[in-house]
Amino acid sequence: MSNENDVQKKAQEAIKQTDQKAQLKQMVLWFGALVVGGVLGWLNIPVLNDLFNFVATVFTRLFQFVAVPTIALAVITTLATLGTKKETGRIFGHAVVYTMLTTIAAAAVGLVLYIFIAPENLPADVIGAGVADVPDKLGKLSYYDHFLSVIPNNLLQPFLAGNVLSILLIAFGVGFGLAYMPKTENAQMLLKVINGLQELLFTLIRGIVYVLPVGIVAFAGQLAAQIEAGVIVGSLGKYVAVVMGGNVIQFFIVLPIFLLLRGLNPLTVFKKMSPALAVALFTKSSAATLPVTMASAEDNLKVNKKVSRFVLPICTTINMNGCAAFILVTSLFVMQNAGFELSMGTMITWLFVAVFAAVGNAGVPMGCYFLTLSLMSSMGAPLGIMGVILPIYTIIDMIETAENVWSDSCVCAMTNNDLKDSLD
Repeated sequence: MSNENDVQKKAQEAIKQTDQKAQLKQMVLWFGALVVGGVLGWLNIPVLNDLFNFVATVFTRLFQFVAVPTIALAVITTLATLGTKKETGRIFGHAVVYTMLTTIAAAAVGLVLYIFIAPENLPADVIGAGVADVPDKLGKLSYYDHFLSVIPNNLLQPFLAGNVLSILLIAFGVGFGLAYMPKTENAQMLLKVINGLQELLFTLIRGIVYVLPVGIVAFAGQLAAQIEAGVIVGSLGKYVAVVMGGNVIQFFIVLPIFLLLRGLNPLTVFKKMSPALAVALFTKSSAATLPVTMASAEDNLKVNKKVSRFVLPICTTINMNGCAAFILVTSLFVMQNAGFELSMGTMITWLFVAVFAAVGNAGVPMGCYFLTLSLMSSMGAPLGIMGVILPIYTIIDMIETAENVWSDSCVCAMTNNDLKDSLD
C-alpha cells in the first residue's frame, strides 16, 4: 500500500512541476496564430503575402540550421553512453530487439492506414513550386545509386549538403567509436565538448520555439492565400486521422498483443503503469516522466531493478513508437504533395528510414518534427505544409508521448519476464 502511495506521490509531484498553465497558454497561442494567419491570408493582400513568404522562409532556414547538428549530436551522446554498460549485454539485447520490433510495428500500422485512408493532394498550383525544386535525376536513380549516395566519402560534405541519412551514419559511427575507445582523459574531454554543444543547440531550439507563433502566422497565411479552406480541412483531416488512428491501434491493440505473446496480462501491466501514462500525457516528455515510470515498474509491477534502471532510461532515448509513425506518415504526405511517385518499394524503404531515424531521435525537443523537416528538405519537398502541421503537432505530441511511455513499459515488462530466472 505504501509503495502505491509513493508512486502516486511522485506522479503528482511530476505533474505539479509541469507548468500546465504555460502549456495551455502555448497551445492557445499556437492555435490563435493559425487562425490569425489564415484570416490574413484569405484577405490576399500582396504586401502581406510577400511578408508571409519572407517570414516562412526565415523560419524554415532556422529549422534546418538547428535540426541536423542537434540530431547528430543526440545520436552520438546516446550511443556513447549506452556502449559503456557492457556488463548488461543480455538486458540490452532484449531491450533493443523489443524496441525495434515495436517501432517497426508502429510504422507499419501507420503505412497501412496511409494506404487505406489515402489523404488527397493539395491543389496543383500550391505544390507546383515544390515539384520544380525536385532534382530531375532523382526519379532515374537506381536503388544501388541511392544507397551509395547515402554512404559518406568525407566528413563535411553530408553536413553541407544536408544529407540527413549520411549524417545519421556518421553519428552512429562516432557514437559507437566513443563508446568503445579507451576511457582516457582525452576521450572524456571530447565527450564533454559534444555534450556542451548539444546543450547549446537545445537552448537555441527553445528560443526558436518561443517565437514560433510568428512563424505559424506566416505559414498559415502563406497557404491560406493559395488553398481553398475545404481542401485544407479535407486533406489535413485525413492526414490527422492516419496519425491519430495509428497511435490508437498501436496503443490498444499492437502492444497488448506483444505482451500476450510473452505471457503477460496487458490489463495488469496497464493498471500498474497507469501513473506514468497519466504523467506522460500531461508533461509531453518521456524524460520528465522517467522517475514515475521507474517507480511504477519497480513498486507496482515488481520489475527487477537491474532491468528497470537500465531498460527504461534506454527506452526513453531510443524507443519512439509514435515518432516513427509520425515521421513515416508525414514524410509520405509531404512527398506525395511534392509529386514523388510513392511506389510500394519506396514506401517500405521509408518505413525503415523512419524507424532508424526515430531510434536516433534521442529526446530532442520537437525532435520528430525537426527530423521530418530535415529529411523533406534534403528531398526538395515543399516545406510550407510542415507549417500547417505545427499546431496539430501540439496535440499529436501528447498522444505520442503517452504511447512512447506505454511502449517503454511493455519493453521493460517483457525483458524482465524473459530474464526473471537468470537475474538475481
